[in-house]
Amino acid sequence: MTQEVPVNIIISNASDKPIYEQITSQIKRMIISGELPEGTALPSMRLLAKELRISVITTKRAYTDLEHDGFIETVTGKGSFVARSNLEIIKEEQMRLCEEHLQKAVDIAAQSGITYEELRETLELLYNGE
Repeated sequence: MTQEVPVNIIISNASDKPIYEQITSQIKRMIISGELPEGTALPSMRLLAKELRISVITTKRAYTDLEHDGFIETVTGKGSFVARSNLEIIKEEQMRLCEEHLQKAVDIAAQSGITYEELRETLELLYNGE
């Protein structure tokens, strides 16, 4: 196991996402991108809660979800670490989730008379953050 690395998480009160989901999505992104390599120690739940000025219950929920999804492992008495797992499996799961959401978007577009071209343009804009 490696040294604990500071985790730069930004919580937005304006977001419609719950705080624990903001934490999990940012940590997942850091793991998938390689910013947090496998074996990296995450801050303790208490420390992260203190740094973010949120409840320990919220950080516990985020860590529980990350562990359930296979992104982190928790070792009693030692802490939580980036899981030693196959990133391809994680990426495949994320791709499956994207496909589910895209299928919903396609269904709504088809029912609403939105053309493929309009949907593609919207996806491009969203993906590029415009």
